[in-house]
Amino acid sequence: MSLARLIGGFVRRHWQSYASSAVMLAGVAVCTVLIPRKVGALIDGLAAHSLDQDALMLGLAQLLGLGVAIYVLRVGWRIRLYSAAYNLGVELRTRLYARLASQGPAFYQRQRTGDLMALATNDIDAIEMAAGEAMLAGFDGTLTLLMVLGIMTLGVDWRLATIALLPFPLMAYAFWRISTRIHTAESDALKRFSALNDHVQETLSGVRTLRALGLETRSAAQFGELAGQAAKASLTAQKWEAAYEPAVGLTLTAATGLTLGLGGYLVWQNELTVGALTSFSMYLGQLIWPMFAAGWVLSLIERGRAGLARLQPLLDAPLTVEDKGTLERIGKGPLSLEQVSFSYGHGAAERPALDGVSVSLQPGQTLGLVGPTGSGKSTLLRVLLRQATPQRGRVSWAGQPLEAYRLAALRAATSWVPQESFLFSATIAENIALARPGASRAEIEEAARMASIHDDILRFPHGYDTPVGEKGITLSGGQRQRVAIARALLADSPLLLLDDALSAVDTGTETRILEHLAELRAARPERAAIIASHRLSAVVGADRIVVLREGRIVEAGTHEELLQLDGWYASQWRYQQLEASIDAA
Repeated sequence: MSLARLIGGFVRRHWQSYASSAVMLAGVAVCTVLIPRKVGALIDGLAAHSLDQDALMLGLAQLLGLGVAIYVLRVGWRIRLYSAAYNLGVELRTRLYARLASQGPAFYQRQRTGDLMALATNDIDAIEMAAGEAMLAGFDGTLTLLMVLGIMTLGVDWRLATIALLPFPLMAYAFWRISTRIHTAESDALKRFSALNDHVQETLSGVRTLRALGLETRSAAQFGELAGQAAKASLTAQKWEAAYEPAVGLTLTAATGLTLGLGGYLVWQNELTVGALTSFSMYLGQLIWPMFAAGWVLSLIERGRAGLARLQPLLDAPLTVEDKGTLERIGKGPLSLEQVSFSYGHGAAERPALDGVSVSLQPGQTLGLVGPTGSGKSTLLRVLLRQATPQRGRVSWAGQPLEAYRLAALRAATSWVPQESFLFSATIAENIALARPGASRAEIEEAARMASIHDDILRFPHGYDTPVGEKGITLSGGQRQRVAIARALLADSPLLLLDDALSAVDTGTETRILEHLAELRAARPERAAIIASHRLSAVVGADRIVVLREGRIVEAGTHEELLQLDGWYASQWRYQQLEASIDAA
C-alpha cells in the first residue's frame, strides 16, 4: 500500500475532523490575505488625506480583529487535526502489535527486537507526521498560495504578478531534486537508528554477561560507532532539508527585485499607487509560507514514505502459523501424534528434528520425554503448541486435528513452562496470576506452594508484592523456574507441558514439586502432563516414557520396562544415580 492510499483511507474515515480543520484553515487564509489589502487602503487614504481619525481607528480595529481571528482559528484547527492524526499512529501501532503477537517463533528468528521497537516508534511517527503536519501544511500552503496569487493578479496588478512568478519554475525544479535526496537520506537514517536501537536493547539485556566478560569498553565503542553513524545519517537528511530555505529565499529575492523594478516604473508612470505596490509587496511576502510549506510537506512525505517502506513488509508478512481453525473448545479425548516429521530447514540433506514420531497421551496420564541434547524433545512440544507445523504426519486432540482448533482455544487449554522461564516487570503475585488475573491471593499462594516457591517468596521484604525486575532479574534461575511452574499450575489447563522446567532446581526441590504434581493429578484425574527432562528422576513416575534420539523414538515404556531393556535409558539412569550418590557424599 502506498502512503497516499494509506492516508487517503484514514482521511475518509475521519473526514469530519479534516473537514472542520479545512474550514478553519480557509478562514485563516481569508483573514491573512485581507490584511495587506486593508493596509494598502489605509496607506492610500493617508497619502490622499482622505482618512479621518475615526476611519483610521476603525481600520486599525479591523486589523486587530483579523489578527485575533487568525489566532483562534489556528488553535482550533491544530486541536482538531492533530487529535485525528494521532489516531493513525494508534491504529498502526495496534495493527503492528496484533501482527507481532500472532507470529510464531520462526518469525522472530529472522527479526531483531531493536528493529521492531524502532518500527513501532520512529517509523510510525514519520507516517503519523505525514498524515497530520504534512496534510495541514499542504492544504494551508496551497490555499494561501491560490488566494494570494488570485488577489495579486486580479486585485492589484496582473503585470506585477506575471513578472513575480518568473523565478518559481526554477524553485520547483530545485524542490524536486532535494526531495529525492531526502527520501534516500531518511531511509538510511531510519535504518541506522534501528541498528542503534537493536544494539542498546541487546546490551541492556546482556549487561551482566558483558560485565562478567569485561566487554564494557568494547560495547561502548560499538555503541559510539553506531551512534555516530546514526547521527551522520540524520545530519545528512537535515542538510538536504535545509536546502529548501535557500531555494525559497533566492526565488523570493529574485521575485521581489523584479517586482520593485516594474512596480517602481508603474508608480513613476502613475499607473499604480504606492498603497497598491505596498499591498503587492506584502502579498509577495505572504508567499514565503506556501513556499516553505511546500518544502516541509515534501520532506514529511519522504519521511513517511521511508517509514512505510520499512513497516509495510512487516504488516504484510504471512503468519508463520496460520490460525484458520473454527473450534472454540477442546473436548475430552487423547492427544495423539501419528508419524509426525518436522524439519527446521528445507533442504533435502537437512536432518529432521522429528522423524516419524507416533505417541498417544490419554486424559489424566503423564508422558515423559527424555533423550540426549538435540534429540527433539523441545521440538515435539513446539509441535503440540502449534509453534511449528509438521511437514508430514498428523497431530490430533480429542479426535480433531490441531489445525481445526482456534489458536486461542488451543493455548488456553495448555499450560507451558519453557526451558528459559520469562517473567514480566511486575510483582511476584502478578507474574503467577498472569493467566488468571482474577485469582485470589489464597489461590496464588496455593500454586506457589505446589511449585515449592512459597517459602522463598515470604523471605522477600514485600513477599508476594515484591517486584521481580525486568525478566525477573531479582530472582535466581531456580526461583524463576518455580514461579513459572506456579503460573502454569494456577492456569489449571487440561494439558501441562514442562520443557526441562526443573533443570535449575536441586533434586530435593524437584522431588517435592513432582510429589505436588502427583497430588494435583489425583485431585484432577482428567489433567494430562508431558514432562521433557534431562533428569530421568523427573519422569520416573510417568505412565509412559519415550526416549528420543535424532528425532526418532528408540525406546518406550514405563520406568521399569526401560530398565529391563538395558538401553540408553538404563545406562543413563545408572550414570545419574551414581552422580547423585557422589554429590550426596
